[in-house]
Amino acid sequence: MNNETTYDLSVIIVNYNVQYFLDQCLDSVKKASCRLKVEVFVVDNSSKDDSLRMVSEKYPEVELIVNSENVGFSRANNQAIQLARGKFILLLNPDTVVGEDTFERTLSYMEEFPKTGGLGIRMIDGRGNFLPESKRGLPSPMVAFYKIFGLSSLFPKSKRFGQYHFGHIPENETTEIDVLSGAFMLMRKETLIETGLLDENFFMYGEDIDLSYRIQLAGYKNIYYADSSIIHYKGESTKKGSANYVFVFYRAMIIFARKHFSQNNAWIYSLFINLAIYLRASFALLGRLIKKLALPFTDFGLITWGLFALTNYWTNAGIEFPVELIIYSIPIYGITWVFSNFFQGSYDKPIRLFKFIRGTLVGTIPILLAYGLLPKEFQFSRLFILIGAAWTIIYYIISRLYLHFTINGKFDLLSRTKSRFLIFTRSSSDLIQDQLKYSHGEISEINESTELIEGKDLKKFDVLIYDSSSLSYREIIDHMRQNRDVGRSYKIAPEHVDYFIGSDSIDTKGELYILNLNTLLSEENKRKKRTFDWSFSLFLLILLPFNIWSYSNKKGYLNNLISILIGRISFIGFTENTRMKDVRLPKIKPGVLQPSDILGIQEESVIEKLNLLYARDYSMRKDFSIVLKAWKKLDR
Repeated sequence: MNNETTYDLSVIIVNYNVQYFLDQCLDSVKKASCRLKVEVFVVDNSSKDDSLRMVSEKYPEVELIVNSENVGFSRANNQAIQLARGKFILLLNPDTVVGEDTFERTLSYMEEFPKTGGLGIRMIDGRGNFLPESKRGLPSPMVAFYKIFGLSSLFPKSKRFGQYHFGHIPENETTEIDVLSGAFMLMRKETLIETGLLDENFFMYGEDIDLSYRIQLAGYKNIYYADSSIIHYKGESTKKGSANYVFVFYRAMIIFARKHFSQNNAWIYSLFINLAIYLRASFALLGRLIKKLALPFTDFGLITWGLFALTNYWTNAGIEFPVELIIYSIPIYGITWVFSNFFQGSYDKPIRLFKFIRGTLVGTIPILLAYGLLPKEFQFSRLFILIGAAWTIIYYIISRLYLHFTINGKFDLLSRTKSRFLIFTRSSSDLIQDQLKYSHGEISEINESTELIEGKDLKKFDVLIYDSSSLSYREIIDHMRQNRDVGRSYKIAPEHVDYFIGSDSIDTKGELYILNLNTLLSEENKRKKRTFDWSFSLFLLILLPFNIWSYSNKKGYLNNLISILIGRISFIGFTENTRMKDVRLPKIKPGVLQPSDILGIQEESVIEKLNLLYARDYSMRKDFSIVLKAWKKLDR
């Protein structure tokens, strides 16, 4: 390690395919470094996007370390630490935003308290919500036990059970903690010389816990600093639902246990961790299924009950029903109406009554068609089907009105489909407004404010946009934190407005907002895209004896159709290279064809525009059109 200390601070950022987040992060770091002597390293782990060009052109003062492969978080940081010449070293994630005074405040604290070896900071997500991983306890066997079996969630503020996230300590109180977050990890160089660098056995996750523990073993303190805040878009709480995250994170905990605990404790800890991996993965899967299917199943049960009640009423009136109708037809009717509503997007938010009416009427059509094809002895009454459809519509209206008035706005029937935007800027917002009008079709109104208004004055707005060219990052962070709202989106517009960065949900990763491309990832569009893939691939497979002779690569054509049918790939998508090159594109399944195949052109600028238009304006008709015009390429 370089023992020279010619800088106040060395900032180290490891980047992997997050060009736009990195750009915003470096801009905030640059503004926070004005009154200090700071050197900045960016270690790139073989990104496929345009990160390297962006850093070279926009931030020539940054020292760029380029790896030919992804060497992991620990090794990449160590590469820069060995070259660092700062008295203090900060490991900073690229998906963070720091305030203009963050470095001065934290370094001042470190200077005032020399026994502080490492310092973490209060972090908020893209909606202003406090991230609990800002302050953590050491995951000892008992702490891990409380975390794994949910006791820390049941009693988050308990000093015993909530120790994993130090839940008993308020978020606005600076205090000593055990574990620093790798997203913002400020350390003395002399401490790192004494403790050693990051352990490269940890590829990703766990390295911050290991180094934090070694800092304590060396006699230093780890501090959670609450007098300044940063944004961390992709906080751990946004990734914990991912099965891959569960496996990678808990495996890292096993490495930590084997390294620092006694052999017996490490064995018990490993047993708990392995049990936790499968328990958490199973609970996560079960929870998602229950959350998604509970309401449709309830609807099916009550709709079917109503149909049975209708048959009983008619039976009492002297009208006999065939047994087959009662046993088979009524459940099929109920399933058809619920499935039709599900497919028509009636269960998607925002909830709209007309969608349930439309979905039920659409579902009635195949029921009547199937009824007409039945033998006469099985045809009983079209009137029963029509009355059943009317009952289904009435049920949906009554049940949604009931949910609207009883369940705290989760089934709000009055929510707007068009968003109201408020732009905070102290200069002209014309560029931002033009970008919004071009990229968002669902706009109710756009307002502008030169002051950071708060509280009830914000209630009517769905999206807040901060102009970072005229507002300080400190102002933006403080305003987000003080006005956090689960029903509102927050976005930051950079100096050159062609994209926005924000996070629409604490349950999702940080998102890049360009041309409203995330519409392709809506539940309704994903369902439509998968329906087209499944139905059309099945249709082509049925016609295989006739159409396979049109292709020279018959095996490739057959494999593609089967892969599309089972959901491995799609008819239309983006190649991995295309998506990595243009990180604005949403992550969908790779396709046999691409949007540009509709014209058969090779010009990159036109291909880029066609990809963006496809993502913004997706429809099943567009998929069908591309397949129809480029069908000869389905064997590639």
